[in-house]
Amino acid sequence: MSKYYWWLLVAVFPVVALAQGLPGVVREGEYIQGTLGSIEQAAPAPAPGDSVYSVGAWPTYTPPLADGAGKDLVVGFCQVCHSTTYITMQPPLPAGAWDATVKKMINDFGAAIPEESARQITTYLQAHYAVGNRKQ
Repeated sequence: MSKYYWWLLVAVFPVVALAQGLPGVVREGEYIQGTLGSIEQAAPAPAPGDSVYSVGAWPTYTPPLADGAGKDLVVGFCQVCHSTTYITMQPPLPAGAWDATVKKMINDFGAAIPEESARQITTYLQAHYAVGNRKQ
């Protein structure tokens, strides 16, 4: 009995489903896009004619860098390519990581920083943003 029931489901159900016009079924193996399983969301209520919508100015806050020797070089050379927020948002890095970062900016990204300035920038970053001496 179960063998015949299986054949009935396989052979007859698709024909019945097509004849009944199930939603989304065009013909076997083809479906209308967006009807089966879709969740439609109600349109937003229209705003009154005298309403005003504003999001305000885009936040442009950049935390200040710590004061110290080399800060002006960091601002002068680093801000050419990116905000100094990239420095202040880093977790405290080991001193060697700051050295590698400055070298990466010069060698990989082409930052035009003279050798003496690069040394002073590295010293500044290590003094203020390294593990153990990160100033808040």
